[in-house]
Amino acid sequence: MCELRTRCSTDLSDPEWEILCPLVPAVRPGGRPAKHTRREILNALAYWLRTGCAWRLLPHDLPPWQTVYHYWRRWQQVGVWERMLTELRERERVQLGREVSP
Repeated sequence: MCELRTRCSTDLSDPEWEILCPLVPAVRPGGRPAKHTRREILNALAYWLRTGCAWRLLPHDLPPWQTVYHYWRRWQQVGVWERMLTELRERERVQLGREVSP
């Protein structure tokens, strides 16, 4: 799905997406094609986190709340969020001239 939508202030910038893209699981081969890009899923999750809204109140121009929740839950189960936080923390520490790990 390649619909244009109004950009939200919570949407990932191109540099942010470049950092996170390699950390997001790719679409599994052999299944049906993804209806929504991984970036749009992350944009919806960023909106949800920032606003604190209920899943069902995600704006209609974002992927459906059921889809966003599915990915949030699945990626939580397989440790994607933990890996992202570790990568971002280590990246920040290196930029500050510190050791990668305290």
